[in-house]
Amino acid sequence: MNVQTITVLGATGSIGMSTLDVIARHPQRFRVHALSANRQWERLFDQCKQFQPRYAVLLDEAAAEQLREKLKHNSIDTEVLQGLAALEHVASESGVDTVMAAIVGAAGLKPALAAACAGKRVLLANKEALVMSGQIFMQAVHDHGATLLPIDSEHNAIFQSLPRNGPHNGNGDLRAMGVRRILLTASGGPFRTIPIDALARVTPEQACAHPNWVMGRKISVDSATMMNKGLEVIEAHWLFNAPVDQIQVVIHPQSVIHSMVEYIDGSVIAQLGNPDMRTPIAYALGFPERIESGVSALDLFQVARLDFEAPDARRFPCIALAYAALRAGGTAPAVLNAANEIAVAAFLDAQLPFQAIASVIEHTLAAIPLGAVETLAQVLAADALARHIAHEQVARSQAIC
Repeated sequence: MNVQTITVLGATGSIGMSTLDVIARHPQRFRVHALSANRQWERLFDQCKQFQPRYAVLLDEAAAEQLREKLKHNSIDTEVLQGLAALEHVASESGVDTVMAAIVGAAGLKPALAAACAGKRVLLANKEALVMSGQIFMQAVHDHGATLLPIDSEHNAIFQSLPRNGPHNGNGDLRAMGVRRILLTASGGPFRTIPIDALARVTPEQACAHPNWVMGRKISVDSATMMNKGLEVIEAHWLFNAPVDQIQVVIHPQSVIHSMVEYIDGSVIAQLGNPDMRTPIAYALGFPERIESGVSALDLFQVARLDFEAPDARRFPCIALAYAALRAGGTAPAVLNAANEIAVAAFLDAQLPFQAIASVIEHTLAAIPLGAVETLAQVLAADALARHIAHEQVARSQAIC
């Protein structure tokens, strides 16, 4: 059995930790080459101690120095690197087979793209990379012979439910494969049933208390607004070459069906499982084989029922904003993502009411002339301008309050 050499970008986040949990169950299959984090050097030290990677990368300079001293004091032979260029280096270095791209937000775009350009097997948990630069990213996958495997539970479920010779990595035609629709399921988050007028008073702690999944704070808020589902619609468009009118969002509160594919003959194929990210991670790590994930078996008798409903447009305006950005194309999805990141950060810092998140995004999309995307520089310029406009809008909202 060949040993897979793996770099884990975002190792201290929830996806990174779940990835390392699966890797630890298969020491004969996987060897960790590099681990990265933003500034959580203490957790990264524990991971270095366990997995003995060649490199550890931190974006924060002070954190990198602290980790360097701690590793030296404990005689752990892991080299500490610092900065974005180092992330791109460990993502593209020769000898690395697989890159888990699990850095949250726009910060994960360039390292994930570097891995694709180096022809790696890319396990993509960073949906923003495709939202911001879908055409550029998918072209890089195609041109450099990379393999792209989705980690989001919804897209991983779709990947499993499509024909093995289907339109993976953005190639092929869904209709030619007999596919009528992709059905993206969503839990509806913590505010699915509360009165809409109560949304004005919700707190960051309430928004981060997801009923089914254990996730980071930013993605938990995205789930509460359902912007995560909007971003996933854009991601599905690029991953599966799916027209916007073939992607439908379905609220499924139990989070047991992770997504479905509907075929023209009336068949609907779904992937089910307990809500645990180790399942899609293990599927991607072992693909095309299946390996043990550590996830308990699904007890259908305990689940007992599966419910479905359409999203409420008044409760979840972010879904419509995402669909509109996808239809507009060009820089619109990058602007959408940047404005969302700024608005969510402001909400988590108690600087913006929950319902104002969508307002900031809508204002930012309206304020910026949208253009075509041919280069990464255009994407990054749109991202920077959108962040500036969104910051200004947050400041205006604070002044009004």
